[in-house]
Amino acid sequence: MDGIRFIHTADLHLDSPFLGLKHLPKELFTLVQESTFTAFEKVIDTAIEEEVDFIVIVGDLYDGEDRSIKAQARLRKQMERLKEKDINAYILHGNHDHLQGSWITIDMPDNVFIFGKDYEMIPFTSKRGDKVHLYGFSYGERHIVERKILGYQKIGHADFHIGLLHGHCEGGSTTHQPYAPFTIQEMLQKDMDYWALGHIHTRQVLHEAPFIVYPGNIQGRHKNEDGSKGCYHVSLSKSGLGELTFIETAAIQWESVNIYCNENITLSELYSKCMEEMESTMQANQQSTMIEIQLQGPLSNEINQAIDNGEFLEMLQDGIDFHEIFVWPFALHKHVIVSHNLQDSFIKNLDITVEDMEKEGAFEQSISSLFSHIYGRRYLINLEEEEKKVLYKAAKDLILASIAAGEGRGRD
Repeated sequence: MDGIRFIHTADLHLDSPFLGLKHLPKELFTLVQESTFTAFEKVIDTAIEEEVDFIVIVGDLYDGEDRSIKAQARLRKQMERLKEKDINAYILHGNHDHLQGSWITIDMPDNVFIFGKDYEMIPFTSKRGDKVHLYGFSYGERHIVERKILGYQKIGHADFHIGLLHGHCEGGSTTHQPYAPFTIQEMLQKDMDYWALGHIHTRQVLHEAPFIVYPGNIQGRHKNEDGSKGCYHVSLSKSGLGELTFIETAAIQWESVNIYCNENITLSELYSKCMEEMESTMQANQQSTMIEIQLQGPLSNEINQAIDNGEFLEMLQDGIDFHEIFVWPFALHKHVIVSHNLQDSFIKNLDITVEDMEKEGAFEQSISSLFSHIYGRRYLINLEEEEKKVLYKAAKDLILASIAAGEGRGRD
C-alpha cells in the first residue's frame, strides 16, 4: 500500500471507578473494574496484528486528574509492547487527565510522544519513507472553552497532515461539556488529511474526504454508554483515498431490551421470556453483556410484588457463570401504563419540571443539608450526572405509578 496505516483511539478512561456498581457480585465487579484495561489491551493487540505505522490517543487516557500509579503502569506496559514492534504512540491529554493534575509520574518508553499544553507539530517518517506531521495540544487545565481549532496551522512539507483535537463539535447532540469547541467548516479550512478527535463517547464520522472522526470510548462504563465500543483502524493513501475499519474492543457491552407483556402473563411465562431474551442477546453480541430489561405492558399483582421486592431479578441472576461469556441483568424496570384520562399536558409538565430541576441544580439543593451534617457527610460521595438522572427518572416513574394505582382503586 502507498500510504500509512494507524490506530485512532481516545477516551480510554483507564481505572474508571465505576461508581454505583459496587453492589454487583464481587467476581463480576472485578471484571467490570478491569474492563477498561482489557479493552485497551485489545487496542494494542490490533495495532500489533495489523502492523500499523503508529497509534494516536486523543485525550482522557485516565479517568481522573490524579492518574493512579496502577493506570500509568498498565499504560506503560502496553506502550512497551508497541516499542517491541517498533510502533510509535502519539498522545495528548484531555479534560479528565489535564496537565495540572497531581500525580506521581511513571515515565513512558521513548516510542511515546506526548503533546504539551501549547500547539505542537510532531513529525514522523514511516519505514516506507512517508512523512507525517501530527498536530495537537494537551489540556493545560480542566476547563478549556476557547476555540483552540483556530490555532492549528499546517507546517512544512509532508505526505500527510493529521490533526488531533479533544473537543466538542458545535451543532451536535451531546451531553458532554463544550470544551475546545469547533465546527466542521473550521476543520475543513485547515486542510488536514485526517482529523482524529476525542471527548465524545459515541463514535461518529462527521465528514469524509477528509475524515473527521470521533472513535468513541473503548469501553462503556454505564448503561448510557451502550452499544459497540472500540477504535478505528485508519488507512490513508497518497492519492487522497482513505478507509476506516471499526475494531470492537469492549470487554463488557451495555444494552437495554424491551419485553412486551399482556395482563394474563404468568410469572413462569415472564421468566421464560426474559431468559430467552438474555440468550438471544448473548448470541447476537457474542460478548459479555450488562442488560437492562424494560417490561412493557400490564402485570399481575403477583408479578408486581415479585419485581418490587427484588425476587424476580434475583431469579434471573441466579447461577450465571462469569468464567465464560455471560449476560447479567443489572436492572429490571416496569413501564408505567396510565390511562388516557391522565392528560398529556400533565405528563409534559412533569417532564419539563424534571428538566428544569436538572438545569437548576435542584438535586444539590435538596441534599445540601446531608453534606453539611457533621457526621453524615463523611459517609457521602458526590454522584455523577448519570446517577442523578437515574434518580430523577425513578422519581418520575414513582409519581406516575402512584397515579396509575390511584386510578385502579377508583375503578374498583
